[in-house]
Amino acid sequence: MSLCLDHVALPAFDAAGTLHFYTEIIGLPLVEALSGEDWGGSPWLMMVFGLEGSGTLVLCALRGVQRPAGDGLPQDVHHFAFAAASMSELQAWKERLRAHSIGFTEEDHGRQHSLYFEDPNGHLLEITATASEASPSTNVSAVARATAWIEGR
Repeated sequence: MSLCLDHVALPAFDAAGTLHFYTEIIGLPLVEALSGEDWGGSPWLMMVFGLEGSGTLVLCALRGVQRPAGDGLPQDVHHFAFAAASMSELQAWKERLRAHSIGFTEEDHGRQHSLYFEDPNGHLLEITATASEASPSTNVSAVARATAWIEGR
């Protein structure tokens, strides 16, 4: 059996800002918008944005719900990343973010270089180049490192 990512769902505390940010700045197509009257007692809007290849990014707004206080973790513990096709495309993203007055930080991860910035809801996003390479098979060394950390070694 194998899995691929179907969608990521995140809360949207600013529905109008979210729609503008993901369609006009990030350039994702809005492929579906669903709404209803009672999700946890609140009217809701679910905006589904299409991603290259397959999968979607879903942002869910609940009318009247405010962004909660932070959880005390470093901000970058909670983030998700998009892959740019090349370093030149990553450079174009830098220019696009600057043109929209969106502040960002940069990190060099060796084989990858990344830009980090927030959406209107406080979600940390990353655009990285080049894309991560993942194998569908288990890395025995990775299992050993994780097990050692869990066991306090």
